[in-house]
Parts: sequence; structure tokens; C-alpha cells
Amino acid sequence: MSRIAIVGSGKIGSALAARFDAAGIAVAIANSRGPASLVDLTDRFGASIMAVEAEEALGADIVILAMHFDSVPAAVSERGDWGGRIVVDATNAINFPDFTPRDLNGRLSTEVISELMQGARVVKAFNTLQAPLLAADPDTGFGRRVLFLSGDHADANGVIAFLIYKLGFSPIDLGPLSAGAPMQQFAGPLAKMNLVKD
Repeated sequence: MSRIAIVGSGKIGSALAARFDAAGIAVAIANSRGPASLVDLTDRFGASIMAVEAEEALGADIVILAMHFDSVPAAVSERGDWGGRIVVDATNAINFPDFTPRDLNGRLSTEVISELMQGARVVKAFNTLQAPLLAADPDTGFGRRVLFLSGDHADANGVIAFLIYKLGFSPIDLGPLSAGAPMQQFAGPLAKMNLVKD
């Protein structure tokens, strides 16, 4: 069974922890401040949500980056080659505090992430819904809330699509990053799009 970890315990990381807990799927969660800082978060959930050191989380089979875009380089700089492990980019490249899209000189934020994580199979996902919607029950009574994903490795896309389904959402695979990521990134047409699929 694949080991899954969330790196980041802010709004998106906490929302994902809530969904993993509700689905009964074991996941590790970490941040830059250490497991002791996560006691209040893990106490809200069952044994399926376990706080670990960031180094341990980054060694999981599936690593979900739920941190600020600017924090990624320092967090992953010591990892070396990722050996084909799956990294889910849930970040958004945003200027704070005005919440405007970051100018990356025409590059996609996920391209930047991919270059930092040599050998990883990077999938863009979990970044289009706002945290309260991501944390909420994805079964709306009219259908499942939609989550989009894209990536350049079809097998990794399939793994994450199945995980999204197990979390209770309806996955929509947008294909390679060149096609999907521009639609998913902050200020893209699918950003904050709350769709339901019956």
C-alpha cells in the first residue's frame, strides 16, 4: 500500500487531512515546525492522520505539497532524485498580501516545481477548490464535487485520479501539464470553480 503524506498544515493541508480522515485513508502530515505543532490538528481526527517530521513526509510514495509556493524550494532542496515517486502540486503561485498571480516569466508554476524535484512524477491537483469547499463533504446530494488534475505521466495521473475518487470527489483528468495546468493555476478558468458531477 502506498504511503501518502501531506506537507503543509495550513488551510489546504488541514482541509485535505479532514477528507482523508473522513475517507478512513491513512496519511502523514508535516510542516516546517515539527510534529508537536500539529497536536491540535491531529487531535481533531482519528488515528488515520499522523504527524511526522517533514523529512519523513517527503520520503512517502505520494507527497502532496500543500504549502506556499515560495516555501517549496527550501522544503525539497535536500532530496536529490525522487526516483519516480509521485508529487502532487497543490500550490498556487500568488503574490501576498494582494492575492494576485505571480509573474513567472511565462512559465507554469508546476513547471517550476517539477524542475526542483528531479525524477518525480508531478501531478497538479487539489489547488482549484477553496479550503472550506475542499474540507466539506464532496457528496452534495446532487453528485460529487469535481476535482481537476493534470500531469505528464498517465500512470501517475491514474493513481491520483483514483485517490481523488476514494476521497469522495469526482476526478477530471485534463491531460498533460501543458494543457491542464494553465486552466488550473491561480487566475486560470478553473480556479475556484465549484462543479458537481452526478
